[in-house]
Amino acid sequence: MNHVIEPPPAEIGANYRMGFTVGEHSARHMRRLLRSFLAHWQLHHLTDAAELALTELVANVVRHVPDRRCAVIVLREPYGLRVEVADGAPGAVAAKGGDPLDDGGRGLLLVEGVTDRWGVEETAEGKRVWFECDA
Repeated sequence: MNHVIEPPPAEIGANYRMGFTVGEHSARHMRRLLRSFLAHWQLHHLTDAAELALTELVANVVRHVPDRRCAVIVLREPYGLRVEVADGAPGAVAAKGGDPLDDGGRGLLLVEGVTDRWGVEETAEGKRVWFECDA
């Protein structure tokens, strides 16, 4: 279920913001959008890392946000790329080791491993989880 809650941008610029109600297959569509921006910005070399990190952040929304609504923000920065996924669910987010036999719990460790920086910011509406990749 991909329900877009904002109109698409008229043209690709230096940033993109779109609201979604996400489902099990939403990350595939968001990866396609991200890949389009990276190609337009000639940042192809960031594609693998950025797609994996975005997939993990969207998966967390699907698993942990009751209404599954989020905003995805893609920003072309002077140093490279910043991607933010904001949702309305309050609460702390942290990378954890987890048991090697667990089915999940390592998504943010992957984000940490493939990006240059990542973090979480509490907002009045919930939280924003972000990552950055240097060009």
